[in-house]
Amino acid sequence: MEKDYSITFFYYDDIHAVVPFYEDVLGFELVLDQTMARIYRIAPNCYFGIVDGNRGHLKHQEKSAVLLTIVSQDVEGWHAKLKAAGVKGQSEMLRGKFCEHFFFEDPAGYAIEIQRFHNPDVAKLFQ
Repeated sequence: MEKDYSITFFYYDDIHAVVPFYEDVLGFELVLDQTMARIYRIAPNCYFGIVDGNRGHLKHQEKSAVLLTIVSQDVEGWHAKLKAAGVKGQSEMLRGKFCEHFFFEDPAGYAIEIQRFHNPDVAKLFQ
């Protein structure tokens, strides 16, 4: 039996304006182009989509209150790659109680985080 999975969707006033960011800068793999929505694979069984907020189930909001977190073992590599690409709103590397991480924004202002759990016991919870 196949495992369940989820897709997180962000809604945009103009999805075509953010396609290069997700495909070229972040390198997300396009799985399905539905014209009004595009679905990307971030990792096995981990999906993300962008939707035309003028035609989708929900409408684009001026200010987002959502955060997409991508867990990666190469947080420093992501940080350097995005810094070199001039991505806006990028924080410095941060180290919290549970993880090493940083934040940045997509071209429409959605918040994204790249993190790695530095405690192996915590990291095992997500395997």
